[in-house]
Amino acid sequence: MRHSHIIRVPHMKPLIHSLAIACIAVVFLANAAPLHAADRPNIILLLADDLGYGDLSCFGSPAVKTPHLDRLASEGLKCDRFYAGSAVCSPTRASVLTGRYPLRFGITKHFNDRNGWLPESATTVAELLSDAGYNTAHVGKWHLGGLHVDETGNRLTNQPGPRQHGFDFYQTQIEQQPLRGKMGRDRTLFRKGGTVLLRNDQRINEDDPYYPKHFTDANGDFAVEMIEKLSNEDAPFFINMWWLVPHKPYEPAPEPHWSDTTAAGISDDQHRFRSMVQHMDAKVGEILQKLDELKIADNTLVLFTSDNGAAFEGFIHDLKGGKTDLHDGGIRVPMIVRWPAVIPPGQTSQAFGHTNDLLPSFCDAAGVDVPGEVSLDGLSLLPHWKGGTPPSDEERGTVFWQLDLYKSLQRHTPKPKPFATEVVKRGNWKLLAFKGKPVELFDVDTDPNEKHNALAEHPDLVASLSAELNQWLNEPRTTK
Repeated sequence: MRHSHIIRVPHMKPLIHSLAIACIAVVFLANAAPLHAADRPNIILLLADDLGYGDLSCFGSPAVKTPHLDRLASEGLKCDRFYAGSAVCSPTRASVLTGRYPLRFGITKHFNDRNGWLPESATTVAELLSDAGYNTAHVGKWHLGGLHVDETGNRLTNQPGPRQHGFDFYQTQIEQQPLRGKMGRDRTLFRKGGTVLLRNDQRINEDDPYYPKHFTDANGDFAVEMIEKLSNEDAPFFINMWWLVPHKPYEPAPEPHWSDTTAAGISDDQHRFRSMVQHMDAKVGEILQKLDELKIADNTLVLFTSDNGAAFEGFIHDLKGGKTDLHDGGIRVPMIVRWPAVIPPGQTSQAFGHTNDLLPSFCDAAGVDVPGEVSLDGLSLLPHWKGGTPPSDEERGTVFWQLDLYKSLQRHTPKPKPFATEVVKRGNWKLLAFKGKPVELFDVDTDPNEKHNALAEHPDLVASLSAELNQWLNEPRTTK
């Protein structure tokens, strides 16, 4: 029998924590007769780091072979117009977990251990699924706070980490520079103990079997271990698998990925980058193989995407910009979703999607009602994934992005000008602004590469979009 109702209490928010003991009998009864696990899918989210829109062979990469992700696409739905919540790391991750714009929590930079973190009071998809009877695990990069340790290896508690956001189990790297190993060309955070792992609030020791592993292997192997473990429970599972690749520092992946990506006329960094992508793809293959071996693939929803557009060595076709830039090269990312029992295979969608949509889509798939007091900025895409029509422009409404300005870290050199710190999108129109002042307007349906600035041609539209943007920028911040 599953005993997860015993460990749910720590997931509850401070305002209701005092009611936990009084309500435990009610919680037990609610969990005692949930929908059968077979009626609800397992859910695995695979999130790459700095993977560009065109960095998978099924998305047109001319240089990288990704047979396992290609298989995922052929057996599921490939989404061609999916967008990350930001052009850098931490804001998108907040969007994924909460279904809300990261600006609402004041998360605006790429490393929010330093200038704030996702508040414990924020409602996450892991908490909603956990409270509905799911077992939950986080694997890999976090970047939302709470992963520093003291001199004994125990997690410091001044910031909420994965367990405070609804995850029963986790393994990730400590995001603490003194403990991250040498960041050189021969020894980096990816191998030889350069990455110090934290598992369930405890730093692992050198005698741990995961300690000497390449970090991509450590992530992938732990995810497979979690699938094996949780598949034996009388409950479905949610595994949040956040890769650290192909983020810098670029490191040669182990064989056969290194030899398989050699090519004439490419830089050493390009070679390293490509090998890292193919290494990740191989680990995705091991995850898919484990689902097949356990005969749970048909009722497991697997979704793959990236946290932002390509940085440096990535491939984005003819899109403009890249990481840290709010043109489409920085926020448009590959996305694949497979659920064999439900989603028709081999399809491609041109419908708009956003990482804000993941929480409501996963809850929809699991039959979980989002509480009325939980505000969301995203919409469920499940009906569309199943073959129905996507949300209309009227249902979607206006979409926003915001990013603190980065002038030095970018995919392209020089970075496309004019610089932008905000985006507002309504239907096919995309307005870029610098600190609220409009600088560019594009019809992204007819001009997806953002070559023709139509700002001067549509003054009324610019005024309307600017008004919406400034209203959104001035809305109060929240912790929920």
